[in-house]
Amino acid sequence: MSDVSLSRWQDGPVSTPVVLISPAMAVPSSFYAPLVAAFEQRGWEARALPRRGFERDLPRASRRHDWSYADEIADTQAAIDAARNEHPGRPVVLFGHSLGGQLGGAIQIGARPADALVLVGVSLPHFRHYPRIGLPLAVMASTVPLVGLVRGYVPKPWFGGPGARTLMREWARVVRTGRPPYAVERRITRPTLAVHLAGDGFSIEAAAHRFERTLVEPDALTTWEYTRDLVPEGGSTHHVLWAKHPGPVVDRVVRWWTDQANASTGGQEQTRFRSP
Repeated sequence: MSDVSLSRWQDGPVSTPVVLISPAMAVPSSFYAPLVAAFEQRGWEARALPRRGFERDLPRASRRHDWSYADEIADTQAAIDAARNEHPGRPVVLFGHSLGGQLGGAIQIGARPADALVLVGVSLPHFRHYPRIGLPLAVMASTVPLVGLVRGYVPKPWFGGPGARTLMREWARVVRTGRPPYAVERRITRPTLAVHLAGDGFSIEAAAHRFERTLVEPDALTTWEYTRDLVPEGGSTHHVLWAKHPGPVVDRVVRWWTDQANASTGGQEQTRFRSP
Protein backbone atom coordinates (compact mmCIF):
# COMPACT_ATOMS: atom_id res chain seq x y z
CA MET A 1 0.00 0.00 0.00
CA SER A 2 1.22 3.49 -0.73
CA ASP A 3 0.18 4.99 2.59
CA VAL A 4 0.20 3.83 6.19
CA SER A 5 -3.11 5.42 7.11
CA LEU A 6 -4.63 2.02 7.97
CA SER A 7 -1.73 0.90 10.14
CA ARG A 8 -3.33 2.23 13.32
CA TRP A 9 -5.71 -0.76 13.26
CA GLN A 10 -3.16 -3.50 12.52
CA ASP A 11 -3.06 -4.82 16.08
CA GLY A 12 -6.70 -5.92 16.17
CA PRO A 13 -9.98 -5.99 14.28
CA VAL A 14 -10.36 -2.97 12.03
CA SER A 15 -13.07 -0.65 13.30
CA THR A 16 -15.87 0.25 10.96
CA PRO A 17 -15.32 3.74 9.61
CA VAL A 18 -17.15 6.95 10.20
CA VAL A 19 -18.31 8.11 6.76
CA LEU A 20 -18.64 11.83 6.13
CA ILE A 21 -20.67 12.63 3.01
CA SER A 22 -19.70 15.89 1.32
CA PRO A 23 -22.59 16.93 -0.96
CA ALA A 24 -22.62 18.04 -4.55
CA MET A 25 -23.03 21.68 -5.54
CA ALA A 26 -26.50 23.04 -4.75
CA VAL A 27 -27.57 19.81 -3.03
CA PRO A 28 -28.64 19.96 0.65
CA SER A 29 -27.48 17.37 3.16
CA SER A 30 -31.04 16.08 3.62
CA PHE A 31 -30.97 14.70 0.08
CA TYR A 32 -28.48 12.05 1.23
CA ALA A 33 -30.77 10.47 3.83
CA PRO A 34 -31.05 7.24 1.76
CA LEU A 35 -27.26 7.07 1.49
CA VAL A 36 -26.82 7.56 5.23
CA ALA A 37 -29.45 4.89 5.88
CA ALA A 38 -27.78 2.45 3.48
CA PHE A 39 -24.46 2.73 5.32
CA GLU A 40 -26.17 2.34 8.68
CA GLN A 41 -28.00 -0.78 7.45
CA ARG A 42 -24.57 -2.28 6.87
CA GLY A 43 -23.40 -1.43 10.38
CA TRP A 44 -21.43 1.69 9.49
CA GLU A 45 -21.88 5.17 10.84
CA ALA A 46 -22.49 7.93 8.30
CA ARG A 47 -23.54 11.56 8.29
CA ALA A 48 -24.10 14.09 5.53
CA LEU A 49 -22.31 17.40 5.93
CA PRO A 50 -24.12 20.69 5.31
CA ARG A 51 -23.63 22.48 2.02
CA ARG A 52 -23.39 26.24 2.39
CA GLY A 53 -26.30 28.14 0.90
CA PHE A 54 -28.59 25.14 0.62
CA GLU A 55 -29.45 24.23 4.21
CA ARG A 56 -32.57 25.51 5.93
CA ASP A 57 -30.62 26.98 8.84
CA LEU A 58 -27.84 28.59 6.76
CA PRO A 59 -28.08 31.84 4.78
CA ARG A 60 -28.43 31.75 1.02
CA ALA A 61 -25.80 33.24 -1.24
CA SER A 62 -26.26 36.97 -1.63
CA ARG A 63 -24.20 40.13 -1.89
CA ARG A 64 -23.79 39.98 1.91
CA HIS A 65 -23.15 36.24 2.11
CA ASP A 66 -20.27 35.08 -0.06
CA TRP A 67 -17.81 32.21 0.27
CA SER A 68 -15.12 30.35 -1.64
CA TYR A 69 -13.70 26.90 -2.22
CA ALA A 70 -11.32 27.60 0.66
CA ASP A 71 -14.26 28.21 2.99
CA GLU A 72 -15.96 24.97 1.92
CA ILE A 73 -12.69 23.07 2.32
CA ALA A 74 -12.27 24.50 5.82
CA ASP A 75 -15.81 23.36 6.70
CA THR A 76 -15.00 19.84 5.53
CA GLN A 77 -11.71 19.76 7.41
CA ALA A 78 -13.48 20.88 10.59
CA ALA A 79 -15.94 17.99 10.20
CA ILE A 80 -13.10 15.48 9.83
CA ASP A 81 -11.31 16.89 12.89
CA ALA A 82 -14.55 16.73 14.90
CA ALA A 83 -15.17 13.12 13.86
CA ARG A 84 -11.67 12.14 14.98
CA ASN A 85 -12.21 13.82 18.35
CA GLU A 86 -15.62 12.20 18.75
CA HIS A 87 -14.46 8.73 17.66
CA PRO A 88 -10.75 8.40 18.52
CA GLY A 89 -9.21 5.32 17.00
CA ARG A 90 -11.84 4.90 14.30
CA PRO A 91 -11.01 5.56 10.65
CA VAL A 92 -12.71 8.42 8.85
CA VAL A 93 -13.74 7.99 5.23
CA LEU A 94 -14.61 11.11 3.28
CA PHE A 95 -17.32 10.42 0.69
CA GLY A 96 -17.30 13.22 -1.86
CA HIS A 97 -20.05 13.63 -4.42
CA SER A 98 -19.24 15.94 -7.36
CA LEU A 99 -18.22 19.28 -5.77
CA GLY A 100 -17.80 17.39 -2.49
CA GLY A 101 -15.14 15.24 -4.14
CA GLN A 102 -13.31 18.28 -5.46
CA LEU A 103 -13.19 19.55 -1.89
CA GLY A 104 -12.04 16.11 -0.78
CA GLY A 105 -9.09 16.32 -3.14
CA ALA A 106 -7.87 19.42 -1.35
CA ILE A 107 -8.36 17.76 2.04
CA GLN A 108 -6.40 14.68 1.05
CA ILE A 109 -3.33 16.62 -0.08
CA GLY A 110 -3.50 18.78 3.03
CA ALA A 111 -2.04 18.37 6.51
CA ARG A 112 -4.91 16.42 8.10
CA PRO A 113 -6.45 14.10 5.51
CA ALA A 114 -9.15 11.52 6.03
CA ASP A 115 -8.05 7.90 6.13
CA ALA A 116 -9.62 7.22 2.75
CA LEU A 117 -11.56 9.01 0.04
CA VAL A 118 -14.54 7.92 -2.04
CA LEU A 119 -15.31 9.93 -5.17
CA VAL A 120 -18.67 9.69 -6.93
CA GLY A 121 -19.27 11.73 -10.07
CA VAL A 122 -16.15 13.83 -9.48
CA SER A 123 -14.28 15.55 -12.28
CA LEU A 124 -12.44 18.60 -13.53
CA PRO A 125 -15.12 19.67 -16.02
CA HIS A 126 -12.93 21.37 -18.63
CA PHE A 127 -15.16 22.48 -21.48
CA ARG A 128 -12.92 20.79 -24.05
CA HIS A 129 -13.92 17.37 -22.66
CA TYR A 130 -17.55 17.92 -23.70
CA PRO A 131 -17.84 17.54 -27.48
CA ARG A 132 -21.55 18.38 -27.68
CA ILE A 133 -21.94 21.08 -25.07
CA GLY A 134 -18.38 22.32 -24.71
CA LEU A 135 -18.87 25.67 -26.37
CA PRO A 136 -22.10 26.57 -24.49
CA LEU A 137 -20.42 25.43 -21.28
CA ALA A 138 -17.46 27.72 -21.95
CA VAL A 139 -19.77 30.63 -22.71
CA MET A 140 -21.71 30.07 -19.49
CA ALA A 141 -18.48 29.87 -17.49
CA SER A 142 -17.34 33.14 -19.06
CA THR A 143 -20.52 34.91 -17.95
CA VAL A 144 -20.42 33.70 -14.33
CA PRO A 145 -17.90 36.29 -13.03
CA LEU A 146 -19.83 39.16 -14.59
CA VAL A 147 -23.17 37.95 -13.26
CA GLY A 148 -21.67 37.54 -9.78
CA LEU A 149 -20.23 41.03 -9.91
CA VAL A 150 -23.51 42.63 -11.01
CA ARG A 151 -25.92 40.63 -8.86
CA GLY A 152 -23.65 39.94 -5.89
CA TYR A 153 -24.26 36.20 -6.31
CA VAL A 154 -25.01 33.79 -9.17
CA PRO A 155 -28.79 33.23 -9.46
CA LYS A 156 -30.70 30.55 -11.29
CA PRO A 157 -30.79 29.54 -14.12
CA TRP A 158 -26.97 29.64 -14.02
CA PHE A 159 -25.48 26.34 -12.96
CA GLY A 160 -25.31 25.93 -9.19
CA GLY A 161 -27.61 28.86 -8.51
CA PRO A 162 -28.14 30.48 -6.19
CA GLY A 163 -24.39 30.28 -5.80
CA ALA A 164 -21.80 32.33 -3.96
CA ARG A 165 -20.03 34.64 -6.40
CA THR A 166 -16.50 33.72 -5.30
CA LEU A 167 -17.00 29.96 -5.32
CA MET A 168 -18.81 30.10 -8.66
CA ARG A 169 -16.08 32.28 -10.14
CA GLU A 170 -13.53 29.69 -9.05
CA TRP A 171 -15.68 26.87 -10.45
CA ALA A 172 -16.00 28.72 -13.75
CA ARG A 173 -12.21 29.00 -13.93
CA VAL A 174 -12.02 25.20 -13.67
CA VAL A 175 -14.40 24.91 -16.62
CA ARG A 176 -12.34 27.33 -18.70
CA THR A 177 -8.88 25.98 -17.81
CA GLY A 178 -9.28 22.40 -16.60
CA ARG A 179 -7.12 23.18 -13.59
CA PRO A 180 -8.14 22.50 -9.95
CA PRO A 181 -9.39 25.50 -7.95
CA TYR A 182 -6.50 25.11 -5.49
CA ALA A 183 -2.78 24.45 -5.60
CA VAL A 184 -1.75 20.83 -6.10
CA GLU A 185 1.76 20.51 -4.69
CA ARG A 186 1.53 16.75 -4.26
CA ARG A 187 -0.90 13.99 -5.08
CA ILE A 188 -3.16 11.86 -2.92
CA THR A 189 -1.49 8.75 -1.54
CA ARG A 190 -4.22 7.46 0.76
CA PRO A 191 -6.68 4.86 -0.55
CA THR A 192 -9.13 6.39 -3.02
CA LEU A 193 -12.14 4.79 -4.71
CA ALA A 194 -13.50 6.61 -7.76
CA VAL A 195 -17.04 5.59 -8.74
CA HIS A 196 -17.92 6.44 -12.34
CA LEU A 197 -21.65 6.64 -13.08
CA ALA A 198 -22.51 5.14 -16.45
CA GLY A 199 -24.01 7.76 -18.72
CA ASP A 200 -23.26 10.62 -16.33
CA GLY A 201 -23.62 13.70 -18.50
CA PHE A 202 -21.91 16.00 -15.99
CA SER A 203 -18.88 13.99 -14.89
CA ILE A 204 -18.04 12.34 -18.18
CA GLU A 205 -15.16 9.89 -18.44
CA ALA A 206 -12.53 12.29 -19.80
CA ALA A 207 -13.27 14.91 -17.13
CA ALA A 208 -13.25 12.31 -14.34
CA HIS A 209 -9.93 10.91 -15.52
CA ARG A 210 -8.49 14.43 -15.63
CA PHE A 211 -9.28 14.85 -11.93
CA GLU A 212 -7.83 11.47 -11.04
CA ARG A 213 -4.63 11.91 -13.07
CA THR A 214 -4.09 15.37 -11.61
CA LEU A 215 -4.73 14.59 -7.96
CA VAL A 216 -4.34 10.87 -7.19
CA GLU A 217 -1.27 8.68 -7.27
CA PRO A 218 -2.03 5.69 -9.53
CA ASP A 219 -1.23 3.08 -6.89
CA ALA A 220 -3.66 4.68 -4.45
CA LEU A 221 -6.56 4.63 -6.90
CA THR A 222 -9.32 2.09 -7.48
CA THR A 223 -11.93 2.85 -10.13
CA TRP A 224 -15.33 1.24 -10.52
CA GLU A 225 -18.07 1.90 -13.06
CA TYR A 226 -21.60 1.78 -11.74
CA THR A 227 -23.32 0.33 -14.80
CA ARG A 228 -27.04 0.33 -15.51
CA ASP A 229 -27.33 -3.45 -15.17
CA LEU A 230 -26.43 -3.08 -11.46
CA VAL A 231 -29.10 -0.47 -10.72
CA PRO A 232 -31.91 -1.60 -8.39
CA GLU A 233 -35.57 -1.11 -9.23
CA GLY A 234 -36.35 2.61 -9.21
CA GLY A 235 -32.66 3.49 -9.21
CA SER A 236 -30.46 5.42 -11.62
CA THR A 237 -26.88 6.20 -12.57
CA HIS A 238 -27.82 9.86 -13.03
CA HIS A 239 -25.24 12.32 -11.69
CA VAL A 240 -27.48 13.21 -8.72
CA LEU A 241 -30.38 10.76 -8.62
CA TRP A 242 -28.18 7.70 -7.99
CA ALA A 243 -28.23 8.73 -4.31
CA LYS A 244 -31.94 7.94 -3.96
CA HIS A 245 -31.27 4.20 -4.30
CA PRO A 246 -27.58 3.92 -3.41
CA GLY A 247 -27.35 0.27 -2.32
CA PRO A 248 -24.94 -0.98 -5.02
CA VAL A 249 -22.59 1.96 -4.49
CA VAL A 250 -22.57 1.42 -0.73
CA ASP A 251 -21.94 -2.30 -1.16
CA ARG A 252 -18.97 -1.52 -3.41
CA VAL A 253 -17.57 0.95 -0.87
CA VAL A 254 -17.88 -1.57 1.95
CA ARG A 255 -16.19 -4.29 -0.10
CA TRP A 256 -13.43 -1.91 -1.17
CA TRP A 257 -12.81 -0.81 2.41
CA THR A 258 -12.66 -4.43 3.54
CA ASP A 259 -10.03 -5.07 0.87
CA GLN A 260 -8.01 -2.12 2.20
CA ALA A 261 -8.27 -3.48 5.73
CA ASN A 262 -7.28 -7.01 4.67
CA ALA A 263 -4.28 -5.67 2.78
CA SER A 264 -3.22 -3.52 5.72
CA THR A 265 -3.59 -6.27 8.33
CA GLY A 266 -1.98 -9.00 6.27
CA GLY A 267 -5.20 -10.61 5.08
CA GLN A 268 -5.21 -13.11 2.28
CA GLU A 269 -6.93 -10.86 -0.25
CA GLN A 270 -5.37 -7.76 -1.71
CA THR A 271 -7.91 -6.80 -4.36
CA ARG A 272 -7.45 -3.06 -4.45
CA PHE A 273 -6.16 -3.08 -7.99
CA ARG A 274 -8.55 -5.67 -9.36
CA SER A 275 -11.80 -5.05 -11.14
CA PRO A 276 -14.89 -5.73 -9.00
